[in-house]
Amino acid sequence: MQKWYQIFSKNTGLSIYAWIIFCLLPFYFIISSSTPIEIIIGVLMIMLFFTTYRLSFIKKGWTVYVSVGIEIAINIGMTLYFGYVYFALFLAFFIGNIANKSGFITLYVVHLVTSIAAVTVGFFTQSEAYFSQLPFIIITVIGVILLPFNMYNRNKRDLLENQLENANKKISQLMVMEERERIARDLHDTLGQKLSLIGLKSDLAEKLVHRNPTKAIQEIHDINQTARTALNEVREMVSNMKSTKLEDEIVRIKEVIKAAEIDFKLKGTPVLTNTPLLVENVLSMCLKEAITNVVNHSQATRCSIWIAQSDSEVRISVDDNGIGMKEESDSIESNGIQGMRERLEFVNGDLQIESKNGTTLIIQVPKIVQQSTNVNQEGLV
Repeated sequence: MQKWYQIFSKNTGLSIYAWIIFCLLPFYFIISSSTPIEIIIGVLMIMLFFTTYRLSFIKKGWTVYVSVGIEIAINIGMTLYFGYVYFALFLAFFIGNIANKSGFITLYVVHLVTSIAAVTVGFFTQSEAYFSQLPFIIITVIGVILLPFNMYNRNKRDLLENQLENANKKISQLMVMEERERIARDLHDTLGQKLSLIGLKSDLAEKLVHRNPTKAIQEIHDINQTARTALNEVREMVSNMKSTKLEDEIVRIKEVIKAAEIDFKLKGTPVLTNTPLLVENVLSMCLKEAITNVVNHSQATRCSIWIAQSDSEVRISVDDNGIGMKEESDSIESNGIQGMRERLEFVNGDLQIESKNGTTLIIQVPKIVQQSTNVNQEGLV
């Protein structure tokens, strides 16, 4: 958003010094006039133009169109009476910032027609003055034709880039929330059950310590084993919470598959390019879950992973020759597939399952790369 004291836009593509020249030139054209009355009228028109021009950036709604109408009238007057045509460039840049499409087209057509008409009439009424600055007038007319569309398209592009950046931030926030919910579920499902069991066995051991010491010792031994199991599960949860790069996960997968005596083949490279860490972490977690299913449930003797990358997405296929599974069965959800789907949803990913002569899991995730943007002036109206 512009400050109240800024006369012209920062994102016009022209140097600030060029705009200063455009601001000073009208005074030269007026001073070259012969009578004091003309000079006074010209100065008043310049001050009125810059005042309404500044107000155009501040106002909203119909008042913007009133301000532009006054500026167009002053531009016509300066062009016909003083031979100064360069206010048309100020208007061209401002009209390009109109966000409303119908308002933009209307003001563009009115400004283009009035500017060309005023210049054409000026050539007949002040031919000497106009021919002396003919190259600059031609550049001004070209600017009136092209600059509004350039500004309009640039603002649209910046708006889309800002929306993309906001969407990426929202995805990151949602991913954090999803991870917190997952951690809460894991704590409830693992620690909650085992701590309850430890409490029950502790009460039982306390009652048996005098009546049946041997049984009490056995209960205490069970408490010790349950506590160790809970500790290992907590360590595993903490390990899963850490961000994992895909190439590191592939190394661990090779060890797991080798221990399960399954033939393994890797196609493609696990080193991802231009992929956010959030996306790579989700891919690593999903791939780990998929391989866990292969080892624990598929009864496969062969497993292959194919990693393919393009400029727009990452695609990972996990294929085995096991017993297969049907996507509509209840077991597919209990094998971690639902968790994989939930994780992929937060990065606009997709999971497909094919069960023919084994099982093939296809994971697709778009490459969401945040772009640094120069925040331009907000669209008007």
